[in-house]
Parts: sequence; structure tokens; C-alpha cells
Amino acid sequence: MRVLVIGLGGVTNGGKTTLAEKLKKMLPKCDIISQDDFFKPESEVETDERGFKLYDVLDALYMDELVKSIRNWMKSPASSGVLTELQSPCDNLKSAEDVYILIVEGFLLYNYEPLNELWNRRYFLTLPYEECKRRRSTRVYQPADTPGYFDGHVWPMYLKYKTELEENASSIVYLDGTKAQEELLTIVYSDIIQELKKLMD
Repeated sequence: MRVLVIGLGGVTNGGKTTLAEKLKKMLPKCDIISQDDFFKPESEVETDERGFKLYDVLDALYMDELVKSIRNWMKSPASSGVLTELQSPCDNLKSAEDVYILIVEGFLLYNYEPLNELWNRRYFLTLPYEECKRRRSTRVYQPADTPGYFDGHVWPMYLKYKTELEENASSIVYLDGTKAQEELLTIVYSDIIQELKKLMD
């Protein structure tokens, strides 16, 4: 039994969750872990001097729990409730029947060192400022974004962590989140299939 751990990171509202869900339907024995499930309760998230809740930083998340969840999955993916039959219509995947795939999706995946030894492949979705702000304004969050929150906290933190990545991390595939979902899906799916084939060789 082998495992493939795929990171799907990037900007808020970049299409990570949608892409992860579509990949899950196309890939054999595929599971998803979402970083959003590891946010600390609001009472434990710091507030800055402007009154902004600092959600877009590593300290707002139980990152050690996320690592533990991924490691637990890697130890026994078959017990995670993943479908055991091959879902993909792809004949060339028949040989991959003993490979389990985990997609971890979230906005801050590659800036936490303990996670970086777990990835087989890493993808990072980007969006230009205007498009990201437009998409963010259509979403309802709990707690809701306060006026000025995107410009005052969300976008600056995205740029900070993205710069860190570009300086320190290699082998990340950057994806343009303005492209059609189907196009992004084709790119990532083909890439994962190549990775699966390497694993089978």
C-alpha cells in the first residue's frame, strides 16, 4: 500500500476547495483534508490594534493537529472510509489500485516546516488583487469580514506568505486561479496521473 499526498494551497477564494472536490471524483481512493477545519475558536484568535481578528496567520490554526491528521491518514488510509473501488474511468489507473491519494487544501500550507516533508506534489493558486477582492466580497464568513479587513489583513498576509514561499520553497506548481476550473482541473489531474505512474514504476 502506497500513499500520495498532494498539497492544494494558495490565495483565499482561489478555487482550492472546488478543485479538490472535482479531483476527488476523478481520482481513485482519494480523500480530502481541509485546513479550514483546524481554525482555533474565535476567542483564541488574536486581535490587532485596529480590531481586526488575525485569521490569516499560522497562529490562528491548530497546525500541529493538521500535521497529526495527515500522518494518521498516511498510516492507515484504508480505514479513513475512502471508497475502495476505482472511481476513475481511466484504464491506465488500474495498476494504481493499491495507492491512496490525500489532497490537503488550504490557504497556508507551505509556510509551516513540519508539513513540508509530507508532500509528493504542491500546487499554489494565485489571483490578482481585484479579482480576489471581488470574489471575497461575495462570500459569507463566520465571523463576517469587517470593513477594511481584506485590505488591512487578508491581502497583506497573503503577499507576506507568498513572498516567503518564493524565497524559500522549491518545486511548487503555481496555478492561475483566473483560468477556467476545467482547465485547472486538466492541468492538475494530468500531473497527478504522472506522479501516480512514477510511484508504480
